Amino acid sequence: MAVSGCAAPVDPERLPGVYRNDEGGQVELSADGTFSATRVTTGDGPDSADFSGSWDYEDPSSGDDFVYLLIEDGGLGRIGGIQLYVDDQDTLFFRSDPDGPITQELNKSS
Repeated sequence: MAVSGCAAPVDPERLPGVYRNDEGGQVELSADGTFSATRVTTGDGPDSADFSGSWDYEDPSSGDDFVYLLIEDGGLGRIGGIQLYVDDQDTLFFRSDPDGPITQELNKSS
């Protein structure tokens, strides 16, 4: 029997919830496909930002799983989308460069 070294697959149905970090950053993914982000550092600038919009889980055939955040209110000074990477079922993180360091990690609140 072959054993995979990959992490357990992410269940998109379990992603909705509130994710926080010790610096006051928070992302809330709602079951209706909307999100709100408060005091998050995405790597697009030196300061934290607040923004909201809609989200969708992406499971690419290669590379990291991610939640695509479609920003609707322009809170980052632009309208468009960014990727919020999925580390495991309870940890999400931002990084501005797919091969670069993590800019902010958020853990699911109980």
